[in-house]
Amino acid sequence: MITRQLSLGTRMLVPDPLGEGVNCLLLRKLGSSHFRPHLQIQQSSSTRHTPVPPVRPELQGVQPESRVALGSRQGSLLGTGLPSHAPGALARVAGGQGAAPPGGSTAAEEREEGSSLEALAAQAAVSLVAYQTSTNWVTLGLPPRTCSPVSCLLALRETHPYYDLQVKVLRARNIRGTDLLSKADCYVQLWLPTASPSPTQTRTVANCSDPEWNEVFHYQIHGAVKNVLELTLYDKDVLGSDQLSLLLFDLRSLRPGQPHRHTFLLDRQDSQELQVEFVLEKSQVPASEVITNGVLVVQPCLRIQGTLGGDERAPHRDYGYRQIQLAVPGAYEKPQLLPLKYPVEQSLPSTFTFHVNPVLSSSLDIELWEKLMVLQSSPSAELEAQNSKLGEGGIVLSSLPLGREEQRIVALGEGQEVTLSVKAEMSSGDLDLRLGFDLCDGEQEFLDKRKQVVSKALQKVLGLSEAPDSGQVPVVAVLGSGGGTRAMSSLYGSLAGLQELGFLDTVTYLSGVSGSTWCISTIYKNPTWSQVALQGPMECAQARVCSSKMGALSKEQLQYYAQELGVRESSGHSVSLIDLWGLLIEYFLYQEENAAKLSDQQEAVSQGQNPYPIYASVNVRTNISGEDFAEWCEFTPYEVGFPKYGAYVPTELFSSEFFMGRLLKLRPEPRICYLQGVWGSAFAASLDEIFLKTAGLSLGFLDSHRGSVDITDDCQKLQQPDPARLRTRLFTPQGPFSQAVLDICTSRFTSAETFNFTRGLCLHKDYVAGREFVAWKDTHPDAFPNELTPMKDCLYLVDGGFAINSPFPLALLPQRAVDLILSFDYSLDAPFEVLQMTEKYCRDRGIPFPKIEVCPGDLEEPRECYLFAEAEDPRSPIVLHFPLVNHTFRTHLAPVVERQTAEEKAFGDFVISGPDTPYGMMNFTYKPEEFDRLVALSRYNVLNNAETLRGALCLALDRRQAGG
Repeated sequence: MITRQLSLGTRMLVPDPLGEGVNCLLLRKLGSSHFRPHLQIQQSSSTRHTPVPPVRPELQGVQPESRVALGSRQGSLLGTGLPSHAPGALARVAGGQGAAPPGGSTAAEEREEGSSLEALAAQAAVSLVAYQTSTNWVTLGLPPRTCSPVSCLLALRETHPYYDLQVKVLRARNIRGTDLLSKADCYVQLWLPTASPSPTQTRTVANCSDPEWNEVFHYQIHGAVKNVLELTLYDKDVLGSDQLSLLLFDLRSLRPGQPHRHTFLLDRQDSQELQVEFVLEKSQVPASEVITNGVLVVQPCLRIQGTLGGDERAPHRDYGYRQIQLAVPGAYEKPQLLPLKYPVEQSLPSTFTFHVNPVLSSSLDIELWEKLMVLQSSPSAELEAQNSKLGEGGIVLSSLPLGREEQRIVALGEGQEVTLSVKAEMSSGDLDLRLGFDLCDGEQEFLDKRKQVVSKALQKVLGLSEAPDSGQVPVVAVLGSGGGTRAMSSLYGSLAGLQELGFLDTVTYLSGVSGSTWCISTIYKNPTWSQVALQGPMECAQARVCSSKMGALSKEQLQYYAQELGVRESSGHSVSLIDLWGLLIEYFLYQEENAAKLSDQQEAVSQGQNPYPIYASVNVRTNISGEDFAEWCEFTPYEVGFPKYGAYVPTELFSSEFFMGRLLKLRPEPRICYLQGVWGSAFAASLDEIFLKTAGLSLGFLDSHRGSVDITDDCQKLQQPDPARLRTRLFTPQGPFSQAVLDICTSRFTSAETFNFTRGLCLHKDYVAGREFVAWKDTHPDAFPNELTPMKDCLYLVDGGFAINSPFPLALLPQRAVDLILSFDYSLDAPFEVLQMTEKYCRDRGIPFPKIEVCPGDLEEPRECYLFAEAEDPRSPIVLHFPLVNHTFRTHLAPVVERQTAEEKAFGDFVISGPDTPYGMMNFTYKPEEFDRLVALSRYNVLNNAETLRGALCLALDRRQAGG
């Protein structure tokens, strides 16, 4: 590794041309007068504190397309050479270099390696500079990956060109339609959502197996984003159209100036094919700058504002009125209906606003409607409203000058016209969400303070002569599984056991799914809960769990639910059964209205006095099982976000509306009961998932109804191997009946439909290199970028247990650098399932995790505690796993203290699982003895394995100290 002095005034360890490693210092918090070591990336087996792991081996060749270069400096910021700007401006070093076509390389990338510090830095994508008002950060350093800008810790600016794409749909051959008595009536639909607001299609060629179209379609695409064209072949029928096949073609395969005619094979058996010609040319439109973290891309947002004038030619009618409907396809706003006023009317003008991605080349569509009240001829002689469209027109948005209001007269046909004053503005400033893979300021500040607490606790529980250095203390995470009331009650006991041993103060993170989140969110109402005995909270929990729940259905409560849901719906939320479930949980846990919000818990971590709470949920598709596709969403006192995408919003803004990274509509933060409903929504399942969870088997017959996905790449010779290019895939559906069967069996009963704060963002052209994506599995939803979350209007959040019944993926984020995981599994069966599923999850993503190997006897009769660790791989966390078992507790009142009296023996002699268990998922009410047994068992299992806990802590401390 080579250490060099940069002229920007900060030390930076730059990798040599062989890429041995990266070590850089980050400057955090504008206004700080000192540098603070924050990021270390080294390819050393002795340390695992790497915020972002290296690129998977198959993606090592991916090169950055453009970067912000080191350049001239004006007014410097804190002596770093960065320009100083007021809040609201993005700090930058210099303009971007010329960018290459999709998949290409720039001239800057072809410089001789090592010729100068600047060239070396440019090769490694130096000058990662980002300033965002939400976090007030400036970063100066190297991207975490030496070969790709993917998954940068913080957002950076990249400059990429536009390209003009011409797609000519030529012909199809040997097409077999769905009609028995005639040939197919074919047309092709083209859909490129990153460049067009809506699909387009060819004309229909009737009754022909070899249709020819020779139709040309034009698009303008941006080089920073992943552009995947969908070509769908349809057979048109009288009542609709039957989808014959769907092709997904990654435009990264194309090269500018090289026309490419491609024959897509639709069925090799009978030689069905579709022929398409592509021409890609560099656009005359100047290259534009985007903000990206290597996974998501934020483009400038175009805002259209205007006022509607009157119509002097329109007759004034007492029995009706006219309205103008305005719409911008692809915009955040829905179509807006405005009254058409007359010049003689004295009133404020009607205004409209739209936000849209300018890359979509959209238009302002204008329709004139007239609503008349017509007297019916029936005996009742009532007035009936009749709507009729009188005309339509539009304004191409690209024709509007930026920053200047302009008056336009739009002809709507047949002598109708409307006058509008329109102003177009481009918003390219700072974001209202945080884009990056580092920890937020709040969590970073918490860690600084918590390390002091952990250091003192380690000295005490391990009997050390002196407290270890706070910079070398291990990070310990406690994870609670799902399990409804059983998990909530048991976690109280586990935490009480850790507190009694003095281990609770060594814990940095406390996380859970489903029922465990109910316990965590309740105890955090007390900002000092871990510093006082848990006996009080446990008594309160017992009172709630053991009380009757019939009051939840009283008349007063039902009125309260209706009122609360009505207010929630009137504020713009989409109300679901999960919202009602949240209000029921509120009654179960508090039996009164709880005004608390998640952001209130900032007080409980502001001094590092308690572990940092992380609540888990997953974003799912309404018709895909959680085990097949789920995106982990974390809720903390400071932020809510997706580690997969590196996109976060302040917790206070979770329910607000965002578009293209900008806050457009502010809404109040939801009360925590609604989040508790989301976190514990185990009932939001499909029939297929219900069978899988209850019988251990999915509905196997559904496989015969699913469409097939085939890889149709046969043009590998036309381009250099490119691991970031998605292979061409062909999807062939089974038919309407099969689709109906799938819809019935795989659709969820409900989900929490929430505003999508990533809406309007695009996936980076190299997103497949991100650790969290498994796009290398060609049939995985991650390989279908047009269907991923940023392209959706809403989030569909449900219980994290639908993916993995413990929040391991959130604890295993490399930026959290967890050394020891205490896993408390409160499931009634399959005591190692969460570990095995986590192991598979990590294997698919290249995340270090210990091998889970258990003896057959342990599967039949598990012990109280298991330790899993990889001695050869210190990057892998140590996992201490506690199944919910009644093993020695049955015979022991306390560790090494046997039960003596008949009463003591009877208390410990109970079965947790079985057909008559009181601890089933759907049982929310326990008898006092049942609650006390469960809490005492969980507490005892921790106390009885104190030495194992102590040994794991020692091992974690040794590893951390050895890693430096």
